[in-house]
Amino acid sequence: MPKGKDSSNANDSRFFTTQKKGELHELRMELHATEKQVKVDAVKKVIASMTVGKDVSSLFTDVLNCVQTGNIELKKLVYLYLINYAKTQPELTLLAVNTFVKDSNDPNPLIRALAVRTMGCIRVDRITEYLCEPLGRALRDEDPYVRKTAAVCVAKLYDIAPDLVAERGFLETLHDLISDSNPSVVANAVAALSEIAEASGKDVMKISAAVLQKLLAALNECTEWGQVFILDSLAKYTPADGREAEGIIERVTPRLQHANSAVVMSAVKVILSYMELMGSSNSDAIRALTRKLAPPLVTLLNSEPEIQYVALRNINLIVQKRPHILENEIKVFFCKYNDPIYVKMEKLEIIIKLVSEKNIDQVLLELKEYSTEVDVDFVRKAVSAIGRCAVKLERAAERCIGVLLELIQTKVNYVVQESVIVIKDIFRRYPNRYESIIATLCDNLDTLDEPLARASMIWIIGEYAERIDNADELLDTFLETFEEEDPAVQLQLLTATVKCFLKNPEDTQDMVQRVLDLATEESDNPDLRDRGFIYWRLLSTDPEAAKMVVLGDKPVIEDDIFKLDPSLLNSLIGQIATLSSVYHKPPDAFVVRRAAGTGLGGDEDDDEDDYEAENDVGGEDLLDIGGMGISDGGLYEPKAPMNKVVGPEKSNGIEVHAGFRQLNGTIRLEMDIQNISSQASVHGLAIQLNKNSFGLSPASQQIVCNPPIPTGGSGSAAVELVVTPSMLAPMPPGQPANPQVQVAIKNMATGNVFYFAVIFNLDALFSQDGTMERSAFIETWKSIDDRNELYGTVSDLPPSNVDIESVINKFKGYNCFFIARRPVPNAEGQEVVYFSMRTVTNMEFLAELTFKQGVNATKICLKTEKAAYAPLAKAALESMLRA
Repeated sequence: MPKGKDSSNANDSRFFTTQKKGELHELRMELHATEKQVKVDAVKKVIASMTVGKDVSSLFTDVLNCVQTGNIELKKLVYLYLINYAKTQPELTLLAVNTFVKDSNDPNPLIRALAVRTMGCIRVDRITEYLCEPLGRALRDEDPYVRKTAAVCVAKLYDIAPDLVAERGFLETLHDLISDSNPSVVANAVAALSEIAEASGKDVMKISAAVLQKLLAALNECTEWGQVFILDSLAKYTPADGREAEGIIERVTPRLQHANSAVVMSAVKVILSYMELMGSSNSDAIRALTRKLAPPLVTLLNSEPEIQYVALRNINLIVQKRPHILENEIKVFFCKYNDPIYVKMEKLEIIIKLVSEKNIDQVLLELKEYSTEVDVDFVRKAVSAIGRCAVKLERAAERCIGVLLELIQTKVNYVVQESVIVIKDIFRRYPNRYESIIATLCDNLDTLDEPLARASMIWIIGEYAERIDNADELLDTFLETFEEEDPAVQLQLLTATVKCFLKNPEDTQDMVQRVLDLATEESDNPDLRDRGFIYWRLLSTDPEAAKMVVLGDKPVIEDDIFKLDPSLLNSLIGQIATLSSVYHKPPDAFVVRRAAGTGLGGDEDDDEDDYEAENDVGGEDLLDIGGMGISDGGLYEPKAPMNKVVGPEKSNGIEVHAGFRQLNGTIRLEMDIQNISSQASVHGLAIQLNKNSFGLSPASQQIVCNPPIPTGGSGSAAVELVVTPSMLAPMPPGQPANPQVQVAIKNMATGNVFYFAVIFNLDALFSQDGTMERSAFIETWKSIDDRNELYGTVSDLPPSNVDIESVINKFKGYNCFFIARRPVPNAEGQEVVYFSMRTVTNMEFLAELTFKQGVNATKICLKTEKAAYAPLAKAALESMLRA
């Protein structure tokens, strides 16, 4: 007896109870039941099993039979199932096409919209051709719900087949929908066009004066997320003049009072972008806008901590661009006792940016209070903030130093150490003004156990050795533990000792000789050795030159550590309310876009028995590793997979293609550089890498372009990389390693800094000593849990790429070493080959490749204890096979 509808819907959680043995057979019977509620419950059970990860693909045809129904609830469930399994069952999914087409003409607009939306979500090329006719009708449907659903579907279709969207005129139809009478349709059309513009890199939005008025009219009537889409598109629009900009701002300003924080931030973005166009001539209007922007930004700080954090990261950008907006609101950024630590840290940054001579006294009282908190990191940040206030405000420096001295008297270890660090910066900012406090600092030498604090104190002793009676004795105590000190401390000790010698050569002759010996003969740190040799040569050949170099005037520092480059800041202001404004990085630095229509990024078919499996892993950057050369020794020499990483619009006229490879045991980042429109020849670059999953950092931050690359010319450059443990990015447990390496480049000719991300191909990390004895290989293979096996199939290979001897020779060029090969028992024409790889960071990967005679495909089985890096190793093998 079927249950009644009310009881069925009362508690759908019952469908997630553990399945009993043989339930698939029972489900199949229920799916063919004649009673509607039994059938609905059966599909719900199937969806529940699918949701928790159980394989119910064997019920595909049975579920598909349920699609012929007028019940919207049941139809939604069946369509959900089809979307999930369409990729693995494309042939069977075609059976549902007639139903989709029929439903797209249904009298019920909900069913029409559901059919079009589902077809758009099924990412199967053969379904796409059937989607165009229903989608064209839906875009002109009389019901606005169908039209707005169809608008989003155009963006989904563009992702699969961009050429088809252009041929069918769907882009023009989307432009027409911007003039639709329904504001939700307008918002969805704008969202779809924005998405297509992002994917294609082209301005498909084309906002004219008439379109602009339609957008502004819809802004007041559509939903909050529709308002976000419209505001974001307005932020990218460039008004003709200041008057038009002012008119748009007037229409957007009411959005500042919206309850949704996303709408508020998008409105702020539009206003800030347009204020630039209004110019300084309209100062009264800009002052009025400044007053209007402050209250909504302050209101965001009364939200949940997560929203507060996002708001604070955006406000951090805003106060760098226009500090006057919040100059009178510094109190709202004072930390509350129950604020999460990440909110407190961001508030401190903004307090430092807003501090002025008017409010310094209350800020110092607040920071001094923070210095008594229990969270050590927060206390350090607060003490550092006091020092930064001193560096920023010359007239308040003495008051800041007074507070720091009071904190030093507390004798709290970490407070004292942070105080010493910031006092060093104050001395650098105001030389020869506050040296009277050095005696107090020297009294606390015994408490300094952290490298940065010790290095700072040593710098102070060396810099003011003539004012410290026992400077040589103090340095001598540090020298007793020279070999155990951190490299930063050793470098400061070396320089401070040389300074002390130059100021008092008679008493420090032996000491300077000892430290130079330690630096040049006992140390294996190249920086320390190089500096030691430079000092030695200077002192032995020209003592006066040594004085000019070592004791010369230093440039006065400013508190610009956390300030952004103006061009980057302007770019990020245009990205407010996006991830860029939270990361404080342009999108190119953390997003690698795939080309529309490539179909990359889908689910991977890992069926080890299917030679024809489609290989979707990892994206284009991992697979396209370029051609192979042959070295003089007969080994294949891998080439770097060069992919475009930054265009001229992001880097002041320079286009860069980059990729990684290993050459003669050295890991290299290679770059092809085109100087398209830079105002100067590119002769030198400086490079910096963000922390990454591989611990990579440049051996030298300087890149010399020889010869220089003139405007319109091209050239190449290579950076030698080393593995540094401190550069290893933390990885959440259970998460795969991030293949991206984020890079910052500074053009030394123009001072312009730009950012990009490059996909790292793991074969560049394979070591030359990765071979193993067969017995060791077998033992290691057995010791690795079978759950750490990763399977894949590389199909559509050229015949030469499945020749085993060629593969073995090619793989050796990648430091992937042959172990053994054997025929597969009871499988004529099949052979398995085993390889071992070891990275320079001592990660081991074992691979089994299966080849079948006459089949242009290879199966891969990879085993490793380093599960986080297994997908990257497998992708490396696949790209090596395709090379």
